[in-house]
This record gives sequence, C-alpha cells and structure tokens, in this order.
Amino acid sequence: MSRAVAAVAAVLALVVVYQLYAGGNPVLAAACTGGFGLAFFVYTARRAYTYRYLFPGLAGMAMFIVLPLIYTVWIGFTNYSSRNLLTFERATEVVLSEVYQVDPHSAARYPFTLHADPGGFRLVLHTGDDEAAAGEPDASMFDEPGSATGSAAESATGSGAGSAAGSGAGAPASPAARPPTTFVTGVLTLATPAAQRADVTPLATSGVTPGDALPLKDVIAHGDALRALTVRFPDGSTAAMASLREFTPFQPLYQQNPDGTLTNHKTGERAAPNFHTGFYEAASGAPILPGFRVNVGLDNYMRTFTDAKFRSPFLRVFVWTVVFAGLTVVFTAGLGMLLAELLSWDRLRFAGLYRVLLFLPYAVPGFISILVFKGLFNRNFGEINLILDALFGIRPNWTGNALLARAMILIVNTWLGYPYFMLMCMGLQKSISSDLYEASALAGAGPLTNFVQITWPLIRKPLTPLLISSFAYNFNNFVLIFLLTSGRPDFLDTNVPAGETDILVSYTYRIAFQDSGQNFGLAAAISTIIFVVVAILSVVNLRLTRANVDDKR
Repeated sequence: MSRAVAAVAAVLALVVVYQLYAGGNPVLAAACTGGFGLAFFVYTARRAYTYRYLFPGLAGMAMFIVLPLIYTVWIGFTNYSSRNLLTFERATEVVLSEVYQVDPHSAARYPFTLHADPGGFRLVLHTGDDEAAAGEPDASMFDEPGSATGSAAESATGSGAGSAAGSGAGAPASPAARPPTTFVTGVLTLATPAAQRADVTPLATSGVTPGDALPLKDVIAHGDALRALTVRFPDGSTAAMASLREFTPFQPLYQQNPDGTLTNHKTGERAAPNFHTGFYEAASGAPILPGFRVNVGLDNYMRTFTDAKFRSPFLRVFVWTVVFAGLTVVFTAGLGMLLAELLSWDRLRFAGLYRVLLFLPYAVPGFISILVFKGLFNRNFGEINLILDALFGIRPNWTGNALLARAMILIVNTWLGYPYFMLMCMGLQKSISSDLYEASALAGAGPLTNFVQITWPLIRKPLTPLLISSFAYNFNNFVLIFLLTSGRPDFLDTNVPAGETDILVSYTYRIAFQDSGQNFGLAAAISTIIFVVVAILSVVNLRLTRANVDDKR
C-alpha cells in the first residue's frame, strides 16, 4: 500500500515538474524537483526517519520565509519595474512584432465582408478599384498604436513612408499595380483572439461560393479575433484589420540585424540594447518600450541614500518609523502593565467583568477596529469631533494635519495593543510569590514601591523579548497605516509617493504599486534594508537588556 501511495505521489510530482518546465519556468521546475526528491528521501529512507517530523516545518520555512527573502533580495539588484517587466529575449520579440501601416493615404485599402461557413467563417477581400464593397461605413474603432497585430500600429507619413514602403524588407507590392480582384480566405475559426495567419486566393479560381455577408454586429462580435488575423496575398504582401470594414497593408517596424541591433524601417535609425538601463535605445538615446530586466548591482541601494529624490523622504520616513514603533511599545506596554496592576488589587469589585471588557479590543479583528476608528475620527461626521465640538467648539482635521494624524495612529494602535500586554503582565504576576508582597506590606510599602521593587524586576526579563517582538511587529505594521491614513498627508516637497504617516513598509508599498513607474527593484531594495534594520535593532535590544543571558547563581 505504501509503495502504491509513493508511486502515485511520484507521478503527480513529475507532472507538476513537467508542467512548470513546459510553462517556461525551468528554475522553479528544478527547485521543485529538488524539493520533491528530498521529500521522497526523508519519507522512504530508514536513516532519515527522525527527520520526518521536522521536514514539514522546515519545508514550510524554506518555502514561505527563505525563498521569498532570497527572491526579494535578488529583485533588489535588478531594474525590475513596470517599464522593465520582460526578459531580454521576450522584450526583443515584442519589439520585433510591432508593425506600421505602409501608407495610410494610398489606395491600398481592402474592403472586406465576413461570411458564415459550415466549418467556421470566411473573409472576402476586394482589392484595386473593385466597388463590390464600396460605400460601407468606416468605423476605425479597432486601431491600436503599437499593436502586434494592429494594422494602424504606426502611421508613416510624407516621404519617409514612401521610402520605407519601397525599400523595407517584406514590403507589399504596389497596390496600383494590382488589378481589381476579389480574394477569399480559407475556413477560419474565430472563437478565440489568437494570432493566426491566413492565405487568400482569388475567388474566381477558389471554387468557393460564399453566402450572404454577415451584418456589422457579427463583425463587431468577432472583432478581437479579426484583429489578430493576418492575411497574405499570392504576391507575398500582407494586410491586417484597420477598421470594421477594411484591411490595410503593413510591414514590421523593426528588423533585427546580425549584430543584435534593430533597424527602424520607418525612420532608418538603428537601436542597440543597453544592458545597463534595460532598453533598446536609438542613437538619440530615446528608449524603446518595453524594456527588459537587467542586473544593476547596488544602484537601487545607492539611490536610496544618494539620490535626493529618494534620500529625503526615506530618512524622514525611517525616523518616524522608529519613533512610531518605539512609542507604540511604550504606550501599549505601559497601559497594559497599569491595568494589570489595577486588576490585581484584591479589593477591586467586579474585577472579572473589567477583565472581560478590557480584553474585548483584542478579541475584535484588528482591521475592523481600524475602520471603526477611521469613522470615529472623521472630521465632519465622526463622533470624536462631534464631542470636541460640543465641549470646546473645535473640529480637528485628524487626517490633514501631520501631528494630529500621527497622534491618531498612536491612539488607535495603543487601543489595539494594550490588551496583549495586560494579559502577559497578569500572567507574569501570578508567577510571583505572594510572600514577597506580604513581607512588603509588613514593612509598610505601598503599591508603587511593590511595583518598582518586586513586580518590575521579576517580570522585566521574561517581558523583554515580548517588547522586542512588539517593536519589530510595529516596525512593519502595514495594515494600520494603509487602512487608517494610507500614509497621508503627503510630503509637499517630494515627487515620490511618501507621506507624513508612512512607515518604511507602507512607503515601500507605495513605491512598488502606486508610483507611476512601479519600481519593484527599488521597493525590494528598501524591503531588504528594512529586514536588516529590524534584525540589527532586535539584536542590539537583546544585548542591551541581556534578556538572552541566564542569571548567574
């Protein structure tokens, strides 16, 4: 039975690896092969028996922690962005697929009609001065500049168009030399808008008798598929859809040369790949989109600290992040310890009810509480401003003023975080012997003395790692910032997306997904810096507090 299960698992693993490899992910396929092989070894070899219980946890850490960390660090050394998404090979294919209309002012326009066929559809194209389809409406709603299949991708005008049409490789024959002829395609399947090429033959010699032309609504319904269609005439010229009733000749905009450069058929300029910027660039330095990913070394890290555009907001955001995380720990831990001390008072009536009520903020999901507070702090309709207006006649702009916005964030985060420390301190207090407090009472000590001399020294060491973990968590508390203020109000003296209440993680998110350039490489570099900073601060805090050193006895 176990061998059958192992065989089925092996087959499934091979299928997954093959699908990844066939899908163009050889690196991921190799990584999965190694992972599956290690799993089979652990669960089938006798000498690896002791690792069977550890393997799921270690595999989970590798998959969800180590690999994303390595990938993020790797992205930080590239120019990966919305303008540089593709590999060099794929970007070259996209650039070479661009086409342009040879001469939009010539008579080289081929009116067409769409006809139903038992196996699909056929196109009938009319060339020359044939008036079979004259007078049809020309609704150019499908023109798409830069389209790989669009016939109106690039429009050549003036003498440049004429020279390109005459000299470019693969240019169609002159339409004036073509006598009036009607052509028909083979049977076409227009179910999906996949790129396809169809040869056309003269209708007179094809032996095909097309039925009535379909109405315009059917042409519109299959518009995407027709746009992806390229028709080739017997003389080798090609045409693509230009409007709802016409095809027009086109030719590739770029031609690849043996040395790897590209020649623009329209302008005659050459463009060479620049492996530092990640673009094909013309002699004038103008980049050609799309770009491609390249390794830029430490450029993203250097930009963070040397480019004034990024350095100024980064430093301000970093300072506020440290202040925010530190004050949050102080406020939440302080309030939690205070409430734990009050609730431990023996003479306090209804202490159990108070514990339940004070625990409620921790029981409610954080994102719900944040959105509730966002409504409470609304300037015009929030209950907090209504109370302040009734008492003092003021309506503070909590989200428009930097100081008030930061105060609001600290208030909300304190509300969300104090129950955790209250519970921890109540539990730690239970571990302290009551004899110490009885002896202190006999000596005439009060509550403050008991806390300073007994409670705090005994709970400090086990509480310190929790304080450090809370600092690290709030250092990356993206949900609070994103839902409450979205980092606003924005800085007025920067042209990168950054605000007064942004912390590093929200600043990184805005650079990666809200900036016009969507600079994923720079965002990954900042994420790596955040990881290093949090690790260093945590180690420093542990060493300063010596929380990880056992007491010497």
